[in-house]
Amino acid sequence: QVQLVESGGGLVQPGGALRLSCAASGFTFSSHAMTWYRQAAGKESELVATITDAGGRPNYADSVKGRFTISRDNAKNTLYLQMNSLKPEDTAVYYCNAIPFLDWGQGTQVNVSS
Repeated sequence: QVQLVESGGGLVQPGGALRLSCAASGFTFSSHAMTWYRQAAGKESELVATITDAGGRPNYADSVKGRFTISRDNAKNTLYLQMNSLKPEDTAVYYCNAIPFLDWGQGTQVNVSS
């Protein structure tokens, strides 16, 4: 069955960096565009970034543009999100998914705090 397993979250100070990974299985990863979403406590989910099936044309939310980079390795069935210059407002649970959506994973918690 479809599995999306996010990892790489944690506690980081403002200005720090984290690299999230999403290990995908149960579907043809290389045939799907992919996306990262995030959901902060008490807030609606927010689209963070998308990337095409071939790894091109990344798109970002204005709130993360210039700080986050989405990428993928189709040989490893893995999606990445490099997050630099982190801010407290980036604190959220981060989820990956295919486009169109498949089953959601558990997400990975990112906390940005001093």
